[in-house]
Amino acid sequence: MKLRRFTLVAIILLICDLASARRARGKGRKGGLNTNTRVPPGGQWRDTDTAKYYTNSKGARIIKSSHFDLEFTLGHKINFMCVAKGHPRPHITWFKDGIELYSHSYLQVHEWREGNERIKSKMEIDPTTQMDAGIYECYADNKYAVDKRTFRTDFITSFD
Repeated sequence: MKLRRFTLVAIILLICDLASARRARGKGRKGGLNTNTRVPPGGQWRDTDTAKYYTNSKGARIIKSSHFDLEFTLGHKINFMCVAKGHPRPHITWFKDGIELYSHSYLQVHEWREGNERIKSKMEIDPTTQMDAGIYECYADNKYAVDKRTFRTDFITSFD
């Protein structure tokens, strides 16, 4: 199976985020996943090439997204949304627990192109099951940069 270039980049970014979260917990700072790849852990870029890549004015940038934490009731619908811009228009890819979402029996992804530089993507899961709990990510990428947002979900049971 061939991996697309941005899928490989996504895996590398996930590993870096997990490593930085572990370092942050070890130093007494508030730990957790970095939900914005444009700001590196500690606020410092490793080198100027990295800084140029992530701050390119034409690079993909997520400008609006869903909230980080979501609790859902089993059997109900959940939605995640990402709006990105860049030149050329970015492509949005969805992941769950680090694996790209290709198909799911109750999953739908809708996309709307807005002008030449914006794209809106909405992912819906209806109905939800216990297996839908986890870490979801929205990646926006074009030839200049990659940006991502991370969403954490867990289920609650309803006693109606």
